[in-house]
Amino acid sequence: MSNLAPRPTLRERVSAAILESAAGVLADREQASMGDVSEAAGVARATLYRYFPTREALLEAIAQRALADAGRRLEEAGLDRVPVAEAFARAVRALVGVGDYFVVLARERAGPAHGDFDRMVASPLRRLIERGQSDGEIRDDVHPSWLLESLLALVVSVLPSAPALGPEDTVQAIASLFLDGARGPRSEMGT
Repeated sequence: MSNLAPRPTLRERVSAAILESAAGVLADREQASMGDVSEAAGVARATLYRYFPTREALLEAIAQRALADAGRRLEEAGLDRVPVAEAFARAVRALVGVGDYFVVLARERAGPAHGDFDRMVASPLRRLIERGQSDGEIRDDVHPSWLLESLLALVVSVLPSAPALGPEDTVQAIASLFLDGARGPRSEMGT
């Protein structure tokens, strides 16, 4: 008896390749067409439509993959077991690890995946923000939902430059900008 996972079928491999290309194209250009996706994936439009009959079906498949990955990564990060600053670095690392899929998911979360997004992604992050506010490590004069939206917007806006920064520099840039703001330390500002 073998412990090896079954090898993906051709259909599964083609579907995965299309999704990977679609996530990249849609993360770069929110309004990319199905033609843009088929071109990036290197498949004919007819093939793309056989796998994903509509743009909505394609977006739903990307969202489901991103949700599963982000939810798993956030859960494994153990956000509630470490200090707030480390928990934010772990949370950002989890979202950055999902990559282009997360960018598409965050932009499209008003769709069918909204409830799952709230449960699997927003809720753990909101709890972390509220813990940080309760501990006095995060400002409490701003509503947690606004801070959550700010964190998500930072991830979505910084991720496209991630290859230039590298994964850990991307995580550090996002986490420190969120936690410390744009102002440098007072000692560096001469005040």
